[in-house]
Amino acid sequence: MITRRTLAGAALALGLLGGAAHAGDDWKAQYPELTLGVIPAENASGTSDRYGPLADYLTKAIGVPVKLRIANDYAAVIEGQRAGNIQIAFYGPASFARAVMTGVKIEPIVNQKHQTGASGYYSVIYVKADSPYKTIEDLKGKNLALVDPNSTSGNQAPRFFLKRAGYEVDKFFGKTFFAGSHENAVLALTQGTADAAANLWNTEDDTMVTRMAAKGLLKNADGSPMKQSDFRVVFKSDFLPEGPFAMLESLPADLKTKIRTAFEDFAKNDKAAFDKLSDGKDKGLTPVTLKDYQPIIDMLRFNDEQRRKS
Repeated sequence: MITRRTLAGAALALGLLGGAAHAGDDWKAQYPELTLGVIPAENASGTSDRYGPLADYLTKAIGVPVKLRIANDYAAVIEGQRAGNIQIAFYGPASFARAVMTGVKIEPIVNQKHQTGASGYYSVIYVKADSPYKTIEDLKGKNLALVDPNSTSGNQAPRFFLKRAGYEVDKFFGKTFFAGSHENAVLALTQGTADAAANLWNTEDDTMVTRMAAKGLLKNADGSPMKQSDFRVVFKSDFLPEGPFAMLESLPADLKTKIRTAFEDFAKNDKAAFDKLSDGKDKGLTPVTLKDYQPIIDMLRFNDEQRRKS
């Protein structure tokens, strides 16, 4: 016999089941929208083209709108996460290390794995191939374009590895300046503002130069397109871990699980969007932990100590 009591009991049971089904989405009331912050390795339109599809993918995978925010400089991403305004961010390894060192509570999620299977890259010093500069020694007293104070390949790594090789950046070069992005550093070199430029180097066919050349951003004086062979590498660092995507430590556990799963499944679930990140040069994303970036933290501490001594 169905009574009022059994109907009430059934309604309660259904309510509990429904509540359990939606319990994992309780975080949506607190986070109806998320922000993905990205450091400015390229110009704003290039960065938007590269990371916009990722924001769209994360929107579908996580279940709330994920808005892309392209920072004006590396510090803006650090401070955005410190303030809690940027819930997910893409860092270079040094900017991630600086965030951790200055008390930003974040967790690394994944970094990019290249076709070689490596999850990292190098810092290089470029000169133009038609210049007289063949070695670092030839650049004594010349102008060096750096990228940003918090750039790994564009500032922190050159300082650390050149110092180890016997060259103190601020004393060896006649002038150093921050160009603001990896692209701008290369342009400073091609336009003659700098004699050399610090930059990133993944593989022979995946560098900032190859990416800029593919977009038609590099031209010779006669208007013909420049290519990788128009540049010479005169210094190369040790291997550096690729920068991570990171999320706020304070996010709800269910939301963090969704974010982590979305990144780990990215290459499989939306290959077209994933390929945009590296122009199809990467093969996947690798889970990372804070321990993976301890060598970078140590490098920054060394550079900070050297700066205090000078």
